[in-house]
Amino acid sequence: MKSEQDILAIVEELKKLYPEAICSLDYQKPHELLFATRLAAQCTDERVNKVTPGLYGRFPTLEALANADISEVEELIHSTGFFRAKARDIVAASRMLLDEYGGVVPDTMEDLLRLPGVGRKTANLILGDVYRKPGVVVADTHCIRLSGRLGLTDGTKDPAKVETQLRQVLPPEESNDFCHRLVLHGRAVCMARGPECANCTLRPWCDFYSGS
Repeated sequence: MKSEQDILAIVEELKKLYPEAICSLDYQKPHELLFATRLAAQCTDERVNKVTPGLYGRFPTLEALANADISEVEELIHSTGFFRAKARDIVAASRMLLDEYGGVVPDTMEDLLRLPGVGRKTANLILGDVYRKPGVVVADTHCIRLSGRLGLTDGTKDPAKVETQLRQVLPPEESNDFCHRLVLHGRAVCMARGPECANCTLRPWCDFYSGS
C-alpha cells in the first residue's frame, strides 16, 4: 500500500490536471442528480445527458414525476437501457420523496438507501456533490480501476471494499473530488484498454506502470 506522502502527491497531481472536479452528469436540482445517476446504470453519462433534458422538460418537478405515467417515462428514457426498471424506480422514488421527506432529497446514507433504485454509489454521489459531506467515496468503474492500478487499494473489484479502503487512506475533505478526478483521468488517459502510460504524470506513484 502507498505511503501517506505518496497518496498526498497523487491527490495534488490530480488537482493540477483537473482543477474543476465536476460531476459529468448534468443537473440543476438534487433530485435530478439522483435520477440521472439511476439512469447511468449500465449506460454512459454522455447518453444520460442527452436524455435528461427531455425527461425533466416533460416532468419539471417532483410532483410531475410522482404522477407520471410510467410508460411515458419509459419512452423518454428508453435509450439508457433497462428502461422499465429505471422508470419504475424514478416514479416510485419521486412519490417517496414527497410522501416521506417533504420533497427534499435526504442527506444521510440510511435514508438515501431507502429510496427505490438507490445504492451506495448513488447515495455517496448525493452526499458528496449536493451536501459536500467529507469522507465520501463514489466507487464507480473508473475509481475501482485507477485506485487499483495506483496501489491505493489491494486491487479488489468489489465497490464496497474499494469504498472502505479509499476511506481509510484519503483525506476526508479530498475524497469526493478525488473520485471525480479519477473518472476524468480514467476517460482521458488511464483507459481500461490501452492506458496511455507514456503520457501519464502519475507514473512516479503508479504500481501498474512500475510493474509493466
